[in-house]
Amino acid sequence: MNDQLEYGNLAALRDHAGLRTVMNLLRGEWRAAFAGIAVAALLAAATSAAAQAQTPAPAPGPAQTTVERNAKGVAGKPIQVGIYLNVQPDCSSGPLPSIRLLTAPGNGTVTIKRGKVSATNYKQCLALEVPGFIAFYQSKADFAGTDTVTLEVKFPQGRTEVQRIMINVGVGPAGQKI
Repeated sequence: MNDQLEYGNLAALRDHAGLRTVMNLLRGEWRAAFAGIAVAALLAAATSAAAQAQTPAPAPGPAQTTVERNAKGVAGKPIQVGIYLNVQPDCSSGPLPSIRLLTAPGNGTVTIKRGKVSATNYKQCLALEVPGFIAFYQSKADFAGTDTVTLEVKFPQGRTEVQRIMINVGVGPAGQKI
């Protein structure tokens, strides 16, 4: 007999062995009936194992969302492009998210700094100070134009955001806003 039987073939063999066992019992052939019961039990176990092997993989965790944002600033200076924190319902801080650079900018660098973030009227919190990560982009000194960076932010509750940040970098006289 072929060792690599498919699930459907095992089920058919199990059903056939069971029918043969019943026929042997009706004819009074006890030894053949007991052998048939043993074969049917083995085939039932094999059918069950094959069915479990074909069970689909569990559904993936929470969906990943993509967020597109913009920032602007002067060439060669740090430009804040994101603040990442985890404020709990009781206004305390939870574990901070993990941040991974997916796509590096073509004309600058991205750095993450840890700091204290103070805020008022944030969600249900009237005033709070919590730790957080702050992301900065800094272009090459002579660059003017648009640069893009992509970050993956994984929050402790399982939610993942892919953040595509477009940074408009301009060159202007000191003190001039872009």
